[in-house]
Amino acid sequence: MSSVECMVNFTNVVTANPAIWFASPYESTMQPLLATASEAEKGSFVLAGVLVSLIVIYLSAKLFGELCARINLPPVLGELLGGVVVGVSVLKLIVFPESLGEGADSLIVSFLQATAGLDPEISTSVFESQSEVISVLSELGVILLLFEIGLESDLKELIRVGPQAAIVAVVGVVAPFALGTAGLIALFNVATIPAVFAGAALTATSIGITAKVLAEIQQLSTKEGQIIIGAAVLDDVLGIIVLAVVASLAKTGEIDVLNIVYLIGGAAAFLVGAILIGRLISPYFVALVDRMETRGELILSSLVFAFVLSYIASAIQLEAILGAFAAGLILAETDKRKELEEQVVPIADMFVPIFFVVVGAGTDLSVLNPAVPSNREGLIMALFLIAIAIVGKVITGFTVFGQGNINRLAIGVGMVPRGEVGLVFAGVGSASGVLSESLEAAIIVMVIMTTFLAPPMLRFVFQDGEEDATADMGSAALEGANGQAMDASSSDGSGGEAVESVQESSSS
Repeated sequence: MSSVECMVNFTNVVTANPAIWFASPYESTMQPLLATASEAEKGSFVLAGVLVSLIVIYLSAKLFGELCARINLPPVLGELLGGVVVGVSVLKLIVFPESLGEGADSLIVSFLQATAGLDPEISTSVFESQSEVISVLSELGVILLLFEIGLESDLKELIRVGPQAAIVAVVGVVAPFALGTAGLIALFNVATIPAVFAGAALTATSIGITAKVLAEIQQLSTKEGQIIIGAAVLDDVLGIIVLAVVASLAKTGEIDVLNIVYLIGGAAAFLVGAILIGRLISPYFVALVDRMETRGELILSSLVFAFVLSYIASAIQLEAILGAFAAGLILAETDKRKELEEQVVPIADMFVPIFFVVVGAGTDLSVLNPAVPSNREGLIMALFLIAIAIVGKVITGFTVFGQGNINRLAIGVGMVPRGEVGLVFAGVGSASGVLSESLEAAIIVMVIMTTFLAPPMLRFVFQDGEEDATADMGSAALEGANGQAMDASSSDGSGGEAVESVQESSSS
């Protein structure tokens, strides 16, 4: 191309774009700088939103937790109730995009606009980022909870009650699934695939809620508590497999057998392998910690170990909480157990309430309103699902074998709460479009009721079992004393007075 042609082309470009003559040499760099400033501004608002959210979460958790504790109810129930009050059902302070959809509907976003000058144009983006941070903190809370529960559990006892826990878990999955699916098809004429999905939602057990209640009422280390925890862990594994099966069925109408085999094999290999390998390397872990001279050497090293196992569990499509629980079990076998428990508790106290308040905040009580015509069919089906959800789990306690003087009812009740696990099933079913509005509402109501009923029921059945055991011990003592008195009467003829004195002392 000649120089003349080049000049002509340049002139044409300039004529078509006269702004080139007035463009600043720095203009090309201004846009990235403005974008960076905008991102920094958004980041500061996200941080402000997270801080306000945490203030709301902690205040509601402590307020309602204290109220429940003072009326002899589990504090975890108060945290769930506090979440309901500050969540989508009442105050709409702790809400999430899936429940509201628009950031402008969040009162915390409105508060930031009024007090911190949040630009309405970026409010939705700030709301979504803030919600994501709170969700991550919530998941971190349940990971720390299961790590703490693992530390407080006895691996040898879990292995000893393993066969009983396995039976409880399997029956707790099969019974509600079969009864729920068959009942929805026979009684409500629900199509097969939606009925299978709803039946699958009945199989889950919220190990986080059950474990928290057991720890609060000091029943975690009992034989019943260990069976419940073992069964709940297996229930989580089975629940993941069931969810994968029904999700595949909903999408393709077919069941991917290879995926099922992969999940079962992966779960078994992970749990067994993590515990075996962990027990081998735990002495080296303790030796490494003992050589460290920096502050927080034990807690930080332990959290690294727990997070590594949690990541591996997530990477092979299992729940991260299974990895945290396995890490707790392994470290509980070391001589650092007591010291580590004392250091984990304050951290768990900071993160675990976030999890329970978020679970409550996501509970939409509007589905319980019978005045809304679309809710009525769902409420009728919900009553059926609630009955199956409770009965299908309570009967599992009576499948425990070879254990004398055990509270079987408490074991069954401990498997009742569905919590966030049931909501996952409902969410997957809703996203796939396989559930009708009434059936989705019924599942949500079932999750709500089992989540809130289980903690007080669990406390009640354990107290009732303790009273029965005390009465049995008293009767045995009275019979033994009466026997001794009768022996005395046969030897010296003063048995009548002895029996009367023993009965008086026993009654007193």
